[in-house]
Amino acid sequence: MSTKFRAGTLALAVGFALGTMPAYAAESDAAAKEKDVEKIVVVGSRAAPRSVADSPVPVDLIGGDELAKSGSTDMLDMLVGAIPSFNVRAQPISDAATLIRPVNLRGLSSDSTLILLNGKRRHRASVIAFQGGGVNDGAQGPDISVIPSVALKQVEVLRDGAAAQYGSDAIAGVMNFVLKDDADGGSISVKRGEYYEGDGAATIVDGNVGLPFTDDGFVNLSFQLKNADETSRSVQRPDAQGLIDSGNTNVNDPAQIWGNPEIEDDITLFANVGLDLGNDNEFYMFGNYSERDATGGFYYRNPHNRGNVYSVDDGETLLVGDLDGVGTGIECETIPILVDPDTGHSNVLGQDDYALIADNSTAYGQNCFAVNEMYPGGYTPSFAGNIVDTALTIGTKGEISGGFLDEAYYDLSGSVGRNASTFFLNNTINPSLGPESPMSFETGKYIQLEKTFNFDISKGVEVGLEEPMNVAAGLEWREESFEIVAGEEASWKAGDLADQGFSIGSHGFKGFGPEASGENVRRNVAAYVDVETYFSDQFMVGAAVRYEDFTSFGDTLNYKLTAQFSVNDEFSLRASHSTGFRAPTVGQANVVNTQTSIVEGDLIQTFLAPPTDPLSSFYGGKELDPEESVSYAFGGVYSDGALFVTLDYYNIEVTDRIAQSSQIDVDPDDYEALRAAGVQNPELISAVTYFANDFDTTTQGVDLVANYGMELLGGDTQLSLAYNWNKTEVDKFNPETTNEGKVRRLEEGMPEHRATFTIAQSWDEVSMFVRTNYFGEYYATHADDTSEWGSETASSAVTVDAEVSYFFSDSITLSAGANNIFDQEAEELKRGDDFAYGALGGKFYESGPFDYNGGYYYVKATYSF
Repeated sequence: MSTKFRAGTLALAVGFALGTMPAYAAESDAAAKEKDVEKIVVVGSRAAPRSVADSPVPVDLIGGDELAKSGSTDMLDMLVGAIPSFNVRAQPISDAATLIRPVNLRGLSSDSTLILLNGKRRHRASVIAFQGGGVNDGAQGPDISVIPSVALKQVEVLRDGAAAQYGSDAIAGVMNFVLKDDADGGSISVKRGEYYEGDGAATIVDGNVGLPFTDDGFVNLSFQLKNADETSRSVQRPDAQGLIDSGNTNVNDPAQIWGNPEIEDDITLFANVGLDLGNDNEFYMFGNYSERDATGGFYYRNPHNRGNVYSVDDGETLLVGDLDGVGTGIECETIPILVDPDTGHSNVLGQDDYALIADNSTAYGQNCFAVNEMYPGGYTPSFAGNIVDTALTIGTKGEISGGFLDEAYYDLSGSVGRNASTFFLNNTINPSLGPESPMSFETGKYIQLEKTFNFDISKGVEVGLEEPMNVAAGLEWREESFEIVAGEEASWKAGDLADQGFSIGSHGFKGFGPEASGENVRRNVAAYVDVETYFSDQFMVGAAVRYEDFTSFGDTLNYKLTAQFSVNDEFSLRASHSTGFRAPTVGQANVVNTQTSIVEGDLIQTFLAPPTDPLSSFYGGKELDPEESVSYAFGGVYSDGALFVTLDYYNIEVTDRIAQSSQIDVDPDDYEALRAAGVQNPELISAVTYFANDFDTTTQGVDLVANYGMELLGGDTQLSLAYNWNKTEVDKFNPETTNEGKVRRLEEGMPEHRATFTIAQSWDEVSMFVRTNYFGEYYATHADDTSEWGSETASSAVTVDAEVSYFFSDSITLSAGANNIFDQEAEELKRGDDFAYGALGGKFYESGPFDYNGGYYYVKATYSF
């Protein structure tokens, strides 16, 4: 067996049973040179590590240093600039999705991309994207944002269906984040930036150090500390301005904020440890601790027309509570909300009948209650969360000596990952508690916990061909749990005023009650076989088959076929075909939540129930099945040293896709039947949603990647072009749970065309780059409102990023740059008779593919040692 093949097999043979890959790439001069396009990758194959050009499936490789060349403070936004088929959107006023933003690869939901860290499956976030911008509605993927660029050697992005190799979630592809493994040296940097508007100021301090671990190992440590101020791209709401004009001096301007959340004390620690045990065996360990606090805005509650809080009859009558009970003691009079015929505005605070209940010096005033007494100008809740993410993987890998498996390579490991999100709601009220209600609440917690054990083995088998056939096999056991922890009692309690029509629970985000709390667990086992061989110097083929069995819904069997044919030294063809699946998450099957959405400009409070809950079942909910996929891809690679080009077409059919249903109105005629089914207070639930296997889709597209290196202007020049065309069509959907607007958002919510063109130039003391980003037309919606009232087709746009760095010495580098340097505005909300500009307090559609906050500039200082 050749030395090259043995080293490669050692690096790759140890992928885990769920398809996890080893934690490092083979050492080579080409891999070490940043400007060399022939980078070495391990993801996508269990044979020897190979260059991007030799991979039978398309793989992007982005170095950690390249990711850091961005003004963004978030790993997600860094990846958007590097991978055209990767999308992420801002999430203002999006419940928990504001705290952990979902992502998209090749137009599919965030939990259709498998995330690996050092080749091992990364645990999911505890947050489920209840308002995920259409394609991500209900998605539950890992939290990529906790991974700092300073900790990374490289990121490998496999853009191909890979469930047969890697298991559930790999329908769109795989992203492998590879940690640094240096045993010496390091860096520390400070970055400061803010938006052109003068807000959103962010400070990042990060560092990395490599240390020896005896004479034969390493300990590589990384940290990042980040703080970022909130942003506001808001205008005053017309209804709030009307209240001010009518004399209500208790209304803020603006009443409601659309912008990025405030991030406080975002601390991340990563460690990567390796030790040579001798005899071609190695011990490894890596993990992280991450914690952050985030606070974002919610919708403004108008003090006249917010139903079940301030009023009834669509704002015509003030909602007045009788604190000693209806029919007991002092009776409270109904108060009509009067409109001034001259101004067309109302101000109930100035009405004499309201003054009677607001005067708590009288017995009548003490007994009669309206929320206006606590929040006379209305209120805008703020939604906050504390996110704690921890993980640890320990394993050993190496060569087996003697016997049938002589010179085979193994990898044995165990992993545990936990993500906990604790939610808070401030500046709000539990209306049913009346004047006894707190104004801030801890509404509960979600906890995602995953445990994984893997054993993999790989061996080159002589079968009389050009090279040994690589045969790999493995086993995996995994346990996944999702826990709901109840919030404080006041956040979910039904107070004495609930029977009088007042809303129950902390308004805006009802706390999790005892009936919702609890832990749900699912286990699965998997086994796979993977073979790959060269029939000749020119022709390589591979095949994989994987079996998985889940305790919740049964088993599944998937396969993948790959092939590559080298036409000559410069040009090769490649193709793949695979089946895949995505198991419904334990969270999707069991989560409970209350959310506030916009439908035709009105705030609708919706209860999200498990699909098998009596309320969901009454309106069509049933146990979830896994999504299934069939993928086809083919393409070509051209490389002549200076020029490197890949062109790939893909087609992905997904059936039984899981998503959150549209809001289903709770009909008053159904109240008695719902009570009989065990639903409490159905009269206070305006609509229900649940997760369902609602639709089938076909996604197809083309990826073009081109790099060209040359010498220019006395320095080294690198030109890079990346283009993605992606189109999704909904083949079938359930009209009872998915409306036409949601279908359109799935099909058109992201641009069909995305491209980036980068010019990077470097000299001895200076380096710089300019990146142009193109975003095609897309279906723009505001606040998840897919009605005619709140949506339109947005225009294409171009943004430009640039950075220049000066090397004062081998140790000190100063950089300055800007994202969206020409301050390209996002699509502005449409105006007209049917949509008052700023009716929801926003200026731009928040569903766009690039940052609606505008231009952002930054400076950075780095000390390397």
